[in-house]
Amino acid sequence: MKPRILIIEDEESLAGILGDYLTHSDMEHRWVGHGGEALAAFQEYKPDLVLLDLMLPGLDGLTICREIRKISETPVMMVTARVEELDRLLGLELGADDYICKPFSPREVVARVKVVLKRWRGAPRPEDSLFRCDQAAQMIYVQGQRLDLTPTEYRLLKLFLEHPGRVYSRDSIVDLTYDRDQDVTDRVVDSHIKNLRKKIARELPDKEVIYSVYGVGYRFEL
Repeated sequence: MKPRILIIEDEESLAGILGDYLTHSDMEHRWVGHGGEALAAFQEYKPDLVLLDLMLPGLDGLTICREIRKISETPVMMVTARVEELDRLLGLELGADDYICKPFSPREVVARVKVVLKRWRGAPRPEDSLFRCDQAAQMIYVQGQRLDLTPTEYRLLKLFLEHPGRVYSRDSIVDLTYDRDQDVTDRVVDSHIKNLRKKIARELPDKEVIYSVYGVGYRFEL
């Protein structure tokens, strides 16, 4: 089956060029030009990878990436026009798999799409062994035993499982796992981490998987 790429880009001519290059590289694609239509298109099309512009009408790229990460591990490649925006993206750690600065070569974009797809498809996933995540039911199992998680704990552990080894600051954890209208402090994040550790420890008493990174935040690692 050909890889399916969702292009979320408000410049129609640029999206058309990218689409042509993807077609010539034996990939399928769909184009969305408005941020407000992006999430519905993502859920309907079920792409293998998303090319996501940062500056969009309606929802911006940061918000779209954050919402995608709440429901899916699908690779997201962010596109930005300014280096300053790229620095901001990297600082927010929103879970994008690659970043591309405009102007760019369509050939380079396609080459990087292939690299990300290859890496994502071949990467070992923790839930394949000790952990299993049932996204439809919003449940996570450890060695076949279901963890009794709150909705926030589920989102937090799912985030860790999707990106083992990545260090998340408390601010980035708040951005990625809590509703935007919630007033969340560092103490609240630490409390959820503490509870999550306890629940995992009941099934894995001799193994630590959530590590504190002094002065930064937390890292999940098997």
